[in-house]
Amino acid sequence: MNQPPQASSLAERLMRLGDELGSREAEHALGLKSARSRLEELREEIARALAQFQRAATQAGAPQLRAEISEIRTDDKHVRALEFEITRGRHAAIVTAKSRGELTLVGPFRRGKTEGPCLTFPLDAVAEIEQALGDFLERFLREAATP
Repeated sequence: MNQPPQASSLAERLMRLGDELGSREAEHALGLKSARSRLEELREEIARALAQFQRAATQAGAPQLRAEISEIRTDDKHVRALEFEITRGRHAAIVTAKSRGELTLVGPFRRGKTEGPCLTFPLDAVAEIEQALGDFLERFLREAATP
């Protein structure tokens, strides 16, 4: 009869696979480092802007409009990209940076629905990203605050 693989042989197989895949993906480390750096800058900027929004909404009498911002993590769809998410209830927007030097603003959308629309820019397109980011966050906050 077939015996399950020994624990050590399973561990050895996965170690070899880890070495193989790690070696293959290592060439993307510099691009991911650049993507993370850009995402860290944008996350800080967005967090400051959201704090201002939330203070204003609370002072106006609507503290329930609070949005959350996640930590930076590996993209849910691509291992050569990083992302963070902005959420309020079922409403979400995602900022993704890819190792190949692109930044994508995804959404806003409702979780469980098709993601989109998406806007993609080179990571160093600072002025274009700044302009699009304001429109992107405004759309997200308006949709997230709509009953």
